[in-house]
Amino acid sequence: MLKTVAQAWKVVDIRRKMIFTLLMLLVFRVGANIPVPFIDRSRLEQLLGGDEGLFQFFNLFSGGAFSNFTIFALSITPYVTASIILQLLTIAIPYLEALAKEGTEGRKKIAQYTRYLTVILAFIQAIGMTVGLFKPAIRADAGFFSFAVIVLVLTAGTAFLMWLGEQINENGIGNGISLIIFGGIIARAPLAVYNSFVQYRAGQVSLISLILFAFFALLVIVGIVEVQQGQRRIPVQYAKRVVGRKMYGGQSTHIPIKVNQAGVIPVIFALSILQFPLTIQYFMSSTSGVSEWITKWLSPAGGGFGVWTYGALNVILIMFFTYFYTAVTFNPKEVSDNMRANGGFVPGIRPGRATTEYLNRVMTRITFVGAVFLAVIATLPTLIQGATALQISFGGTSLLIAVGVGLDTMKQLESQMVMRNYQGFLK
Repeated sequence: MLKTVAQAWKVVDIRRKMIFTLLMLLVFRVGANIPVPFIDRSRLEQLLGGDEGLFQFFNLFSGGAFSNFTIFALSITPYVTASIILQLLTIAIPYLEALAKEGTEGRKKIAQYTRYLTVILAFIQAIGMTVGLFKPAIRADAGFFSFAVIVLVLTAGTAFLMWLGEQINENGIGNGISLIIFGGIIARAPLAVYNSFVQYRAGQVSLISLILFAFFALLVIVGIVEVQQGQRRIPVQYAKRVVGRKMYGGQSTHIPIKVNQAGVIPVIFALSILQFPLTIQYFMSSTSGVSEWITKWLSPAGGGFGVWTYGALNVILIMFFTYFYTAVTFNPKEVSDNMRANGGFVPGIRPGRATTEYLNRVMTRITFVGAVFLAVIATLPTLIQGATALQISFGGTSLLIAVGVGLDTMKQLESQMVMRNYQGFLK
């Protein structure tokens, strides 16, 4: 990998793109430390109370900007949500489905709708955060104008990040939105390591716990690389056909079906649902019966019952959303119909319904492996933190996103190097 980066740095065009990408990530990190106006920092610290249990999901994407209530507190999550909504609506609404099949122009139109929906969602979330969650942290003399400014600043921060990601897509290396999330995760890693070292010096965690966590992190990284690169290749043979004086077809190819077809989306959906009761609990009295029940049964901080219940629900939701999202993104019947229309068939399988059933059977089996993998990666850190005193936010989900984005970025870098007859490390 280092050799690939070193060789790419020697190429002027690629070096310019790499520098541009790093500068855009630097802008993101600078903005993530600029607080919104009219905020009382002492009240903000009291509001959070040093417990990030509720804010862990939001901080994962904002690189800590959410808990510090900076101009990028909403991060890029409204854009991710808007993209998922548009992708699901493409299946349900014929007009959007037709746009998706129009090629470049259709994708540009869908991207425009995604931008509009992102701004709307960011505005709604900014209102909720300003007049709800973070209202106690706003200065006592703040009026309507102050609240309006905070809402507009938060909305503009998300819109700016969306523009920043698109600039990386056009002039840099890798996927801009993914790299922004990646930058937020990596930026929190040094602080997490330092906090673990402080806990070790204070005697709160043992050396064995740190070694086990490091071993677990290395094992997770290796597993993520293997699963992210793993795929089932279904052979496809195209029949020969004569058109005029030329013969077409006759070649053999394959359909690559990834083990983790859904990516990290199921983990995000599951975390969103599991964080909902904890968000409701935040607005309740800590001594109320409902709040105590949520802490005991639905919170990983609630001891033995809460950790195991939270972990079990996390596994169930991740597996469900893995199958759901895979079914949305991969349609066996559509693939089968396209193959038959172009004279292709799977050796030993009849075209049409038999091919559809075969593809569906293969996808169901391989999706189970990916679902189990995602569930284990996302749940084990919670169980380990519940069983030990080690508290570190750089868990399985963070590693899953960071390693996945890193692999995709290296693939794009190597694709540009291949054009210059260079062989990289991903084979």
